[in-house]
Amino acid sequence: MPVRLRRRLSLSRRRTVSTAVTAVLVGGTFAGLLSVTGAPKTAAAQPAAPDVTVPANPAPARPPATAPSPVPMATGPDSQDPASHSGTPGRPPASTAPGANSATSVMQIVAHPDDDLYFMNPDISQTIRSGTPLAAVYLTAGESDGVNARPRDAAAAKADKAGYAEARQNGIRAAYSEMATGSRTSPWDRVAIPTAGGGLAELDTLRADPKIKLVWLQIREAGSTNLSRPHSLNGLWHGLIGTLESQRSSGTPVTTDFRYTKDEVVATIAGLLDRFRPTFVRMQDPSPGTDPKTGRIRDHQDHLYGARFAQAALARYAELPGHPRVGVQNYLGYPTSVLPHTLDPETAGDKLKTLKTYAWLDGVNDCGTPAGCGDLKVAARPAGRGWTATVRYARGTSTSWVQRDRDGGLHAFSVLDGRLAAWHKPAGGGAWSGPTLLPGGGMDTGVTSVSLPDGRIAVYGTRTLLAGGPAGYRREVVSTEQTAPGGAFGPWRSLGTPERNDVTGTSDISAPAVTVGADGRATLVLRDSLRRLTAREQGADGGWGPWRVLGGADVVGDPVAATDGRGRGYVFASTAKTVLFWAQHVPGGPLTGPALTALPPTTLALSASPAPNGDGVRLWFRKPASGNLRSADFSGVGPVSPVTELPGGLAGFGPVSGGDGLLAVRSRTGFLATAPQGRTGATGPAWKLERFLFAGAPDAGADGVAAIGLDGRLHWTPAEPGVPAGRGVAAGR
Repeated sequence: MPVRLRRRLSLSRRRTVSTAVTAVLVGGTFAGLLSVTGAPKTAAAQPAAPDVTVPANPAPARPPATAPSPVPMATGPDSQDPASHSGTPGRPPASTAPGANSATSVMQIVAHPDDDLYFMNPDISQTIRSGTPLAAVYLTAGESDGVNARPRDAAAAKADKAGYAEARQNGIRAAYSEMATGSRTSPWDRVAIPTAGGGLAELDTLRADPKIKLVWLQIREAGSTNLSRPHSLNGLWHGLIGTLESQRSSGTPVTTDFRYTKDEVVATIAGLLDRFRPTFVRMQDPSPGTDPKTGRIRDHQDHLYGARFAQAALARYAELPGHPRVGVQNYLGYPTSVLPHTLDPETAGDKLKTLKTYAWLDGVNDCGTPAGCGDLKVAARPAGRGWTATVRYARGTSTSWVQRDRDGGLHAFSVLDGRLAAWHKPAGGGAWSGPTLLPGGGMDTGVTSVSLPDGRIAVYGTRTLLAGGPAGYRREVVSTEQTAPGGAFGPWRSLGTPERNDVTGTSDISAPAVTVGADGRATLVLRDSLRRLTAREQGADGGWGPWRVLGGADVVGDPVAATDGRGRGYVFASTAKTVLFWAQHVPGGPLTGPALTALPPTTLALSASPAPNGDGVRLWFRKPASGNLRSADFSGVGPVSPVTELPGGLAGFGPVSGGDGLLAVRSRTGFLATAPQGRTGATGPAWKLERFLFAGAPDAGADGVAAIGLDGRLHWTPAEPGVPAGRGVAAGR
């Protein structure tokens, strides 16, 4: 009988966090947080004194790959032997734990060994090169059928689930060693640690760079992409089984089997969040949708339900006092196979090199174990199904999260701990203050904001509800508005969802896009699980009409909206082959479409803004497999310009934010790149690199560029003449 070797949370604490999971609304928060110093304020708190800095010198250049990062290791959860920790199980004493003002720390939660390398890189390698502490958590052992062999050799190979799990661990350790030090054989220190769920986990620390840690929970995997497997995270989530057993790898320092209930898996992940205290969490997509023809989920069931366990753990962790506020980014998994590639050849090549290391292509037994030094199943096709040429966020690509009020002040919005966070910069060169956290949890990544004709600001997004058990899981659209220009925001208003239930579409709706007419009436548009656009329109009385289908087919990602200088609204949505658009013929009229843009394939991440001449809008996008920037202008019911490719385009991925006179993008290094718009000549824009990693999408406007750092801070690059070059930390955290 498996034995539990872990002290539990106190009964009162377990009851508290269990109640939080059933009552709290959660979601994958926006891939970026905002930069601030000091603890976030509640909505009722007074603004803190701003703390703004503009560094005189850029950050140091990337260190050589063969040397450990020069950034000192932060004092933190694993700065000493885990066995010596006292206090809360799974967490070090408060004196050694990072506080609310600690530096950047990243935690990744994935279902299987290699999910991170396939679906989150190059974000991982960029984080490692920056010297940021990183902890990667693997929920399952990834044991599959236990055969570590290329397909051509599988029939003759002997099944050994513990051995195959160890081989995958060896491959991951080699890949991370190589990314961090340049050598795949750089050694690791491996220990068993107790978990808050009552089991044990393996913790690996890279000796040459102790900021890099791997955690192996070694829970049994489903063993199938989407066939019924009750003994899985899927079955545990839905109550088909009461406990799910471990699958320990051979060679692990974890010497005892264990079982977890659903609540204990949540507690285990929440305990790791409490141990590593990240400012930023990467996780997989909890709502990837289903195939309308087969009814099967589009992603691996372990990816989906592993992400839902992570959501529940983040909700529980958000209730604990004193931790750094956390931003979250979701990553698309298997559905990327049929979508245009997002990475330029050099970045894709680097990503593939890491996967080849994981796959043990050279066959050299440099790990010293009979199980093997990597995943030979991957060796036949280390690029996966085009996965190494792509990274794609499941949501969080909006470039409309900063608004100017009628007095010239600026307001920025993001999500921290599943709550909407708001920052304010007064007119006249005042400093940013915030964040103010609005009541109500569960906010997902991808909030968008709009200015209303009466001077108020409204924010739209989606939130995830966990209440009511598995049957109650769903995502819905919500909005909040200022009660008066410059005033506080009112309560959240639910606008519902076009989906019938979670079972038919896994709550697969996009982030919303919104247009606002001169009369203040809004039209809200999103993609539903059938891959078409649906909308709700606001009436003259402020109420909302029913959901109606706008049409379109095979729409992917988040739609974007913009209003031109004449007050006409436009909505754009990507397919794998082109872009569709809907437009108002007259201001305040209904959106009509879809119409074909005749645009070539894009990387799907779009952004739109009023055209420079005031007539129509400009759509920004990227060329697949290169990252080069492109644009096209639209007016009325059709395109009015050919595709324009910026000379000297900057490779990278994600949306292009084209504000009034400014461009802001993610470069291939992961750093923010900014440039003035309107520059002529064959050399193209004069790009300036801001040397910090950020999440989600930047927002460029007439006043400057805002971006959300992995440190949980709003970083502001002003555009005003006379301001020293470089970025500033916008407000306290």
